[in-house]
Amino acid sequence: MAPKGSLLPFSLLFLLLVQFATANENVIDRCWRGRGNWAADRQRLAVCSVGFTGKMRQNRGRGVTPYTVTDPSDDPVSPRPGTLRYGATVLPGKVWITFQHNMHIRLAQPLFVKSFTAIDGRGADVRIAGGSGLVLYEVNNVIVHGLQVDDVRAQPAGRVVRPGGAVQRVDVGDGDAIRLVASSKVWIDHNTLSRCEDGLLDVTLGSTDVTVSNNWFRDHDKVMLLGHDDGEVTDRRMRVTVAFNRFGPNVNQRMPRIRHGYAHVVNNFYDGWRDYAIGGSMGPSVKSQGNLFVASRPDSANVTRKMPDADVAGQELHWHSVGDSFENGATFKQMGNRVRRPNYNRHQAFPAANSSEVRSLTKDAGALRCSATSAC
Repeated sequence: MAPKGSLLPFSLLFLLLVQFATANENVIDRCWRGRGNWAADRQRLAVCSVGFTGKMRQNRGRGVTPYTVTDPSDDPVSPRPGTLRYGATVLPGKVWITFQHNMHIRLAQPLFVKSFTAIDGRGADVRIAGGSGLVLYEVNNVIVHGLQVDDVRAQPAGRVVRPGGAVQRVDVGDGDAIRLVASSKVWIDHNTLSRCEDGLLDVTLGSTDVTVSNNWFRDHDKVMLLGHDDGEVTDRRMRVTVAFNRFGPNVNQRMPRIRHGYAHVVNNFYDGWRDYAIGGSMGPSVKSQGNLFVASRPDSANVTRKMPDADVAGQELHWHSVGDSFENGATFKQMGNRVRRPNYNRHQAFPAANSSEVRSLTKDAGALRCSATSAC
């Protein structure tokens, strides 16, 4: 113990401050935040994921190529080294992408992210806006972390390079911020998504084993779609964890809207909605656990919405609320049978916190303002 009247050593003081700062952080953030040398070991992030994605260990190690984005320009057909598209689509092998400085990137066509790619925006203010969004098409082992994606708009049809190097024509897009198609083992963490033409996040066409965590979804109508359409039976195997996110203000619906699959919706902060928060059809299972639902106003107090086509025989919805908290008149209508546990394995499992802690656990949702030389 330090003598009376003396100052604590700086190293001990720093440790105490870090412990205080991380005491109310969620299990993902506690894994890496608050470390003064986090930028020297960026790939530690890959072992911090939880939920259906599991750990992202294949995205780290000796075989990973570090790549720094230095050029905010975008050529969808022949991307130059130094641009985001070159690292995320063209550069072969496993890649960990960082950004040299703050930048605004306008994607001329959708950015097709290849397998075994981590896009890590920590340490820079990275905004993707005014053009196309990100597409994960038939890929796996992808991390998207620390980006601001907003004002994405459908672009005219055109040519774009795809993973593997082929240049193909793409039709007019639909204006999604991030879209998953037939992809698996994907982690979407600490991004700020808003004001896009269509959805902020779509998980469709057989995509599964996805974790959506620590994101801030705001100022948007149709937020998150899980399941392509009622006839897409491949989405029956879909498993998605939605954890520690903040929804709102100024959101309307689809947080998420789910078809066919299973969603574990846990420890999220719902800061109002207009139409509904959680909706679905075609027999999905939704376990809502330890969330905080704050209704915008009495006439939009219902958390859940059963879609009209959910009345089809044999397509009953199974929605169960456990440990959720409701404010400003919010109500949750439970449906169907009690939803089974997510049955996570040891690489996926994490403790659900009490709903009274949700405001604290989601206070830093969205893209973090980090310095590479200090705690994040």
